Amino acid sequence: MPKYLIKAAYSAEGAKGVLKEGGSKRREAIEQSTRSMGGTVEAFYFAFGETDAYVIIDIPDPLNAIAASLVVNASGTVKATYTVLITPEEVDEAAKRSMDYRPPGQ
Repeated sequence: MPKYLIKAAYSAEGAKGVLKEGGSKRREAIEQSTRSMGGTVEAFYFAFGETDAYVIIDIPDPLNAIAASLVVNASGTVKATYTVLITPEEVDEAAKRSMDYRPPGQ
């Protein structure tokens, strides 16, 4: 199952929601949302600075990640970016593949 790193930055409204409900309730909400797409939450951490939360999820396919990104970002309460995480074994397999490529200017 593909794994994604989500970096979330709350808007003022989103931060007020976390203050009202607490961090554990926010994690539970993310776990429920992820389960509704057939996935699981591997890790959930709050931070401070440019990013307010880091979440690692496993979900069945990239279309679910796109759907999640659209729904979450459309809420206006958080700006979330999704990054596909790749295992060392997947890199090993990719390194065995080749393609025709011409560098710029050559």
